[in-house]
Parts: sequence; structure tokens; C-alpha cells
Amino acid sequence: MSLPPFMSVRGEDLEIRVKAVPGASRDAIAGALGDRLKVRVAQPPEGGRANDAIRTLIANAAGLPLRSVTITQGHSNPQKSIQLLGAGKDAARVARALL
Repeated sequence: MSLPPFMSVRGEDLEIRVKAVPGASRDAIAGALGDRLKVRVAQPPEGGRANDAIRTLIANAAGLPLRSVTITQGHSNPQKSIQLLGAGKDAARVARALL
């Protein structure tokens, strides 16, 4: 399986480019939006609450521990880069889980 355009393997890790929509009615992965994965979370962007919700949503969907999911770029921007530590070898499985 080829990876979707929002995913890249970086050594042992997996990078996901996300378009975040905070303040949504519920948490959900909305699917691919161009070269980004659209993620909706109910939490507002204040105080990093939306970022925490995004990390939790992606970790749960991908079947990874929360400590393996870090936001590497875009902490205060809707367009974010998220690193899944050690998930490079499972990239195809993670892609299926997120879509």
C-alpha cells in the first residue's frame, strides 16, 4: 500500500501533516484534505487543550500510546506536523486506521 499524501516515514518514525479544526461539535478524524489529514476536536485552542485532544485522538485511532504522539510544528497554527515515534514500520497499518 502506498502512503497517503499526508504521511511520511522519517527513519523509524512516521510524520503526519494535519489540518486541525478546534471547537467542533465532537472529536473526529474527517479524512484526507489534500496533503493534510483533517482532524476535528471539540476542545478550544486556548491553553493547548485542542493540541492535547488531537494527540489523544490520533494515538487512540492509531493504537499507539499517547507518549508516542508529539506535535513537532504548528502548536498555535491549524496546520500541524505530528510525529508518531517508532511507527514507521507500521505506516500502512496506521494509514488504514486513520482513514
